[in-house]
Amino acid sequence: MGIVVLTMKASVIEMFLVLLVTGTHSNKEMTKKIKRPKFTVPQINCDVKAGKIINPEFIVKCPAGCQDPKYHVYGTGIYASYSSVCGAAVHSGVLDNSGGKILVQKVAGQSGYKGSFSNGVQSLSLPRWRESFIVSESKPQKGVTYPSTLTYSSSKSPDAKAGETTKAYQRPSAPGTTAQPVTLMQILAMPAAEVTHTTLPKPFPFATSATSSHRPHPVGHGSWEMGEMDLWKPGSFLLDAGFIPKEELSTQSSEPVSQGDPNCKVDLSFLIDGSSGIGKRRFQIQKQFLADIAQALDIGPAGPLMGVVQYGDNPATQFNLKTHMNSRDLKTAIEKITQRGGLSNVGRAISFVTKTFFSKANGNRGGAPNVAVVMVDGWPTDKVEEASRLARESGINIFFITVEAAAENEKQYVMEPNFANKAVCRTNGFYSFNVPSWLGLSKTMQPLVKRVCDTDRLACSKTCLNSADIGFVIDGSSSVGTGNFRTVLQFVANISKEFEISDTDTRIGAVQYTYEQRLEFGFDKYSTKPDILNAIKRVGYWSGGTSTGAAIHYALEQLFKKSKPNKRKLMILITDGRSYDDVRIPAVAAHQKGVITYAIGVAWAAQDELEVIATHPARDHSFFVDEFDNLYKSVPRIIQNICTEFNAQPRN
Repeated sequence: MGIVVLTMKASVIEMFLVLLVTGTHSNKEMTKKIKRPKFTVPQINCDVKAGKIINPEFIVKCPAGCQDPKYHVYGTGIYASYSSVCGAAVHSGVLDNSGGKILVQKVAGQSGYKGSFSNGVQSLSLPRWRESFIVSESKPQKGVTYPSTLTYSSSKSPDAKAGETTKAYQRPSAPGTTAQPVTLMQILAMPAAEVTHTTLPKPFPFATSATSSHRPHPVGHGSWEMGEMDLWKPGSFLLDAGFIPKEELSTQSSEPVSQGDPNCKVDLSFLIDGSSGIGKRRFQIQKQFLADIAQALDIGPAGPLMGVVQYGDNPATQFNLKTHMNSRDLKTAIEKITQRGGLSNVGRAISFVTKTFFSKANGNRGGAPNVAVVMVDGWPTDKVEEASRLARESGINIFFITVEAAAENEKQYVMEPNFANKAVCRTNGFYSFNVPSWLGLSKTMQPLVKRVCDTDRLACSKTCLNSADIGFVIDGSSSVGTGNFRTVLQFVANISKEFEISDTDTRIGAVQYTYEQRLEFGFDKYSTKPDILNAIKRVGYWSGGTSTGAAIHYALEQLFKKSKPNKRKLMILITDGRSYDDVRIPAVAAHQKGVITYAIGVAWAAQDELEVIATHPARDHSFFVDEFDNLYKSVPRIIQNICTEFNAQPRN
């Protein structure tokens, strides 16, 4: 038996040697015949983020439908790696919504990413991110080998397409050694003590470049998201790899938080129709429209803020301006809105917004324009004209979206014909949208967003109290006296208090005159109300003669020449006597230059002279009191006349 075994072994060895010799020749022949395998372009889903893919440069195929706003994109041209790869490709114009192949190249992180709307995709702004990428057409570069299989930052990436093979990242080996890839299952099977000694992934050189290595991560985002791992500690793998205990899910941030688009800093209220007549299906379309608007606007504390009021019989605030500070949270809140039912009392809703919504307690920022977008199914069941007038005078820019307006045979039921034109800020078409069908409402989204963000054209942000350059021309002649001069200054302060003062709102300047003239302070000297009031208190009494005509001329040259072009120019002149010089020519010059002049006379002032100085009609711009102590009584009427004149301007 032993001899037989030895014989078999010898035969096996002999056969092996023969095969070895013949195999060498066969391998050479096979090498000639084998062709290099054809490059296969890996496919990914729309939700795959660039940061999940470790490869620094790769070609992929995107499916159709990546234009959907749920696939978030951050930046323009250069995109933060937290972006959807395919969404960025559509935004950049390399692909359309039908999908296709693209070339992706990783680049260094940026200090900021600016959002924009392009090719049907609204990208968002982001302060900073550790890594970026660019997309281009899928033209392979010479000398570059592109992977047929992508390497993901986790061996079981949730973003990988079903059925696609993913590789564990393999650390470059040291000379003379062979590194083996470390998989998730292998690490889970190791004792805790061995984990710290295992060869683990390290970031690619581009992820630790001088450009990006010192940039902090946005709060809530570890380097694992970016395809990097820090020094590992026993027991830390599950958390670092994205396996989060259920009880901690609520505390983990899944999105970088945008500060909002600074080019669209508005305080926005949507008045949505919750009446019974709109029905559940159309109410749902309205909610989806709101969610799309929230996404397109890029909500944030440095950009637009948005609240929602729903109306039916009575209006109610669903959430105010400070409730949700980013688009994601806002969209979630919109989805939870339930229909109220009742009538379509739009006028009551506009009054509610004017009185309560745009308050500091509700998040109104003061410096941001107030915008109210009213959505109406058909027509209102109450009147809107008076409520809208008060809203406009409060500085609210009203937009109207009328969906499925009354047909000819229905107009008899409309309580207030032409209600939209009576409500909107201006009747030039900029503030009105007429949508024939709810199914076509989505087409209104981008034009509305563009108009709402065009703050230079939001005309109703300018009110009688925040859009003027007011120059006081104060008589400091000997007949006034020190005590009465302080009363005049208090009168000037009382008028100034009524206005919204800043370098972009109403500005105040002052000239004192006798025979001569003195510029006390110009329009650009003080930009806050406390500073203006303190400056008025510090004006010293001059004493001398009364040359009112020369004072008007001086004010035009030294004060109003430096007025801003978009400001209403108001001159308020206070005098207690007849002028020693002619006032007619300087007064006419002021009127011709667009300066609205109010003439305030006290005691011995000549009323005929006041009427010459005052802008026409004199009864609205000329005031007389018999003594200085009664000056304060004229303040409310002066303010009322200023505002009445402002609000009487045409709305076209």
